[in-house]
Amino acid sequence: MQDILFKTEEFVFSYRIGGVLIRDGKILLQRSKEDGSYAFIGGHVNAMETARETLVREFAEELHAAIRVRDLLAVGEIFFPWDGRPVHQIALYFAVELESDSQIPLDGTFSGYDELNSIRYDLDFCWVPLSELDCIPVYPQELLPHILSGSKEVLHFVSKQL
Repeated sequence: MQDILFKTEEFVFSYRIGGVLIRDGKILLQRSKEDGSYAFIGGHVNAMETARETLVREFAEELHAAIRVRDLLAVGEIFFPWDGRPVHQIALYFAVELESDSQIPLDGTFSGYDELNSIRYDLDFCWVPLSELDCIPVYPQELLPHILSGSKEVLHFVSKQL
């Protein structure tokens, strides 16, 4: 299937889903080996795929882990630069949990990768203490206060990084 990712000479449009996995006071994030920034684990939705199906697929592909998708936490309109073009991204973020504790390390950092348009992107997956989130660059930044507050309301946010 094809990702819902449209590129023109002027801009890129992206439909992305992210999973928020919190366990024992830590959150699992992906870290880019290129620039050291952190993001929520997930990926682009395939055509005719639901958001929940996307998350299950992405966690299986990137972490080889089965998850349960829980509540929708946030909807984001995100604007950022990518490969010299502005990106307009619509992103949904869901709470997720592991089906089994034995699938991945439950502490520290471990390696993985993602693939987009036949290009491999090496990633580190890091368990970050919630108390240290204000010390690292996590994108989108607007989502963190909502997650840390424990609010049950769905957040709508706009993030402009252009």
